[in-house]
Amino acid sequence: MYPMNYADGEVKQKIRKVYDDLTPVEKSTADFFLNNTKQMDFNSKNVSKLLYVSEATLSRFAKKCGFKGYRELIYVYLKDLAGSVKEKDISTLSAKVRNTYLNLLEESYELLDEAQMKRLANLVNKCHRVSVYGMGSSGFAANEFKLRFMRTGLYVEAITDSQIMQMNSALVNEENLVIAISLSGKTKEILTGIRLAKENSAKVVLITANKNVKEKEYCDEVLYVSMMKNLDGGTMISPQFPVLVMIDIFYTYYFENDSYFKAKKHRETLTALHEIQREQK
Repeated sequence: MYPMNYADGEVKQKIRKVYDDLTPVEKSTADFFLNNTKQMDFNSKNVSKLLYVSEATLSRFAKKCGFKGYRELIYVYLKDLAGSVKEKDISTLSAKVRNTYLNLLEESYELLDEAQMKRLANLVNKCHRVSVYGMGSSGFAANEFKLRFMRTGLYVEAITDSQIMQMNSALVNEENLVIAISLSGKTKEILTGIRLAKENSAKVVLITANKNVKEKEYCDEVLYVSMMKNLDGGTMISPQFPVLVMIDIFYTYYFENDSYFKAKKHRETLTALHEIQREQK
């Protein structure tokens, strides 16, 4: 599969979507349009000579990409090129970061299961206490979850210490919900906590990018997030970005369920915080 780049223009995006279905000759044509960044004479005769393909091949290629013909493809392609020239000049490294975020965001919405989001919202509403487990960078996501949801009146705690995690799992019951975050799905402390919490009848939700994690049999729900290769190393962008995207989406669904009460609680918590800040001044 040709890697998607959602910062590209319309033509390049359409080419990438159908790339795997093209013939070898059509793929060579696709590679030309994908890699080209310069204005030139895109007349069918000129391009056919340049690529050593027939004009009929260019026409079939254009139609496979969703255009009426080669002329329409070139019309849109020229507009895309003109737009890319006007775009703010940024370095290759900056563009790489931007494109990674765009790709992850798009993949996150492709993974979105609205029915599951509604089930999760109902699950949280029915539980008396929510414990969010996270180690390392996942611990930051756990704390973000706590800060967001506490403001709506939910009793939630973020647990990032392995020993406290195991103790909490031993004390939970059927009225409690454990939300475990592990992108790799291989964090031993998290997986042990999941098994122990389920043995004590707690509801369990796992947020992960690993679709082969064995402990999913102990989970009531598994919320899958996107993850690109080597992203968990955090060398370019935050590895928790896909998790935070899903948390934001989930928060929206949760807030919509009895939004009047949650909005009221949200205002009360913010008012309390402002009062504390005024007193500290």
